[in-house]
Amino acid sequence: MIGRWSERGIGWPSWGQIAVSIMITGLGLLGANALSQVDEDLRIMYSEYTLAAADIAHISADVIRYRVTIKRALEAAGKSDFESITAILPDQRSRIQNAIDRYAAASLRVSRSGRSEPQDIKAVRESLDAYFAAASKTVSLLVQAWIARSPRDAADLRSQAELHAADNAGPKLIQVSLALDRLLETVADVAKDMRDEGTVTISHTSKGLFVGSMVIAFLNLFARRGSSVRRNQAPAEILA
Repeated sequence: MIGRWSERGIGWPSWGQIAVSIMITGLGLLGANALSQVDEDLRIMYSEYTLAAADIAHISADVIRYRVTIKRALEAAGKSDFESITAILPDQRSRIQNAIDRYAAASLRVSRSGRSEPQDIKAVRESLDAYFAAASKTVSLLVQAWIARSPRDAADLRSQAELHAADNAGPKLIQVSLALDRLLETVADVAKDMRDEGTVTISHTSKGLFVGSMVIAFLNLFARRGSSVRRNQAPAEILA
């Protein structure tokens, strides 16, 4: 086999050629890994994390709708109206909690923020639980009012429900808003951290590719020069 290669003018590669080939392969792997990492970060940030964060931003509006539903229940003119109004509360609550769950699942794949993101999610969950508990108490008082034995008892229960909604559920709704604001600030910080890390990765990879290309160019010229010198020496040795 070696003889056939020699007859065809094909010889074993020199050490310089092997080194150049290894460096080219290494630079290719370096660039591929860097681009793959940046692509993965972008996919997580935009297709998963950012969409889940958008749901978080909509939670404030959903909580306000929940609050409006409670107020409509307080103003219901009849028991049937009250029941039809409060029938949508479980769906509204489920929509809010599902948005939190989707964001929590997406945030598990992101661990580059310097802030304690799980604590922010926990604060939102706790504030929502407190608000829903207070709202449920209001609805429970209204249910008792509609089945009260006397108009006086009904009026007392309705008054308690209105006071509870104003004095208890109201402040807890403010806590929900504050917790959501802190979580959205964390979302912005996480997105910035991922963007900055991607920028640094691309910058370092570009510098590595540039330096590697310069070294490969130098080795290539050196290998060509060495081959030229050996070809010039061969005829001289034959003549000697």
